[in-house]
Amino acid sequence: MKIADVSGFYSETGGGVASYVRQKLDYAARHGHEVVVIAPGAESRVEERAGGRIVWVKSPKMPFDDNYHVFWRGAEVWAALDREAADVVEGSSPWRGGWLAGAWPGDAVKSLVFHQDFIAGYPYTLLGGMMSREQLDGLFAGYWSYVRRLSRRFDITVTGGEWLAARLAAFELKSPVAAPFGIETERFSPAKRDEELRRSLLAACGVGSEGKLLLAVGRLHPEKRHSAMIEAFDRARQSRPALGFVIIGDGPIRHSVQTRVDRTQSVRLLDPIKDRENMARHLASADVLVHGSGAETYGLAVAEAMASGLPVVSPDAGGAADLARKGRSRLYETGNARACAEAILALLEDLERDPVVKPFTAGGADAHFDTLFGLYGALLEARGRRSPTLARGSG
Repeated sequence: MKIADVSGFYSETGGGVASYVRQKLDYAARHGHEVVVIAPGAESRVEERAGGRIVWVKSPKMPFDDNYHVFWRGAEVWAALDREAADVVEGSSPWRGGWLAGAWPGDAVKSLVFHQDFIAGYPYTLLGGMMSREQLDGLFAGYWSYVRRLSRRFDITVTGGEWLAARLAAFELKSPVAAPFGIETERFSPAKRDEELRRSLLAACGVGSEGKLLLAVGRLHPEKRHSAMIEAFDRARQSRPALGFVIIGDGPIRHSVQTRVDRTQSVRLLDPIKDRENMARHLASADVLVHGSGAETYGLAVAEAMASGLPVVSPDAGGAADLARKGRSRLYETGNARACAEAILALLEDLERDPVVKPFTAGGADAHFDTLFGLYGALLEARGRRSPTLARGSG
């Protein structure tokens, strides 16, 4: 099977989408498929990868975030789709990339892949203190009308979790189906715990080895609510001074996050960790993951932390909450720093009474792609089309 993914939010320096694309290319290479990622970049070029290739389309930089570019003219994207003649075309956002994929006139199976819940990411984040989620969904009815119309250009709408498929069904998007995301289960494990690393991270926070290490992982972006997490940590530290908080990430609000970190005792900000083994060691060596975003479509960092044996303090909305409820966790009202602090303290008290944390057996990345490629194979068969790869039974 050949899949062309029109991925408007793919960047080599990106976070969850970049990890997802790497996993998809790896899966394709091992199972005899081909994945072509069409992405906006600084220049037009083709980069061969195991499992397929990245077709970069020269595009302007995205405002406020130099890590990303944004599709502008559609002709080069459509020309790439014409050349590739894929069995399946994915639109990996509801914005320009999704529109270009949906508007392409080819006869491939088309899939709208929902990697981002815009309403949860922005209106819920910025206006959630003034209006309820239901009121905000009503206020942005025009957005839902647009996405509903866009989805009708596709055969299927794919989400990373059942909860999001249900949310999209409520807004009458076309054929929402869940293909639950997975993680690299062979990589993330409590066995990766490194006591020396843990001591060094606590020391960097000015805390002794007897303290507890809290960790946050994710892009420095308003929807991740780093200010609320830092305030929550500072509140919790007033009751339990022997706490350290390490934040790992980068993004468009780095300066403001760094300023807040510099003003708060026992908090440190680290650059993103690209080496996945090193990331696994950092996760397994912490004591608690603190998460801020209530807008995750899945929550990859939360799943990796839980697989590493970490209990989680999570907002009560989105994919992070959906995952956290499946393991040792405390949930709090999204964006409420006081509630987050109370959840941190409550979870630490829980752990003192019962320190055993069973690692979350998240589905592997292969399970997700087995489901996803199986959905596409069924759609192709329904059209009476079978790619040579599918015919050999490898799909």
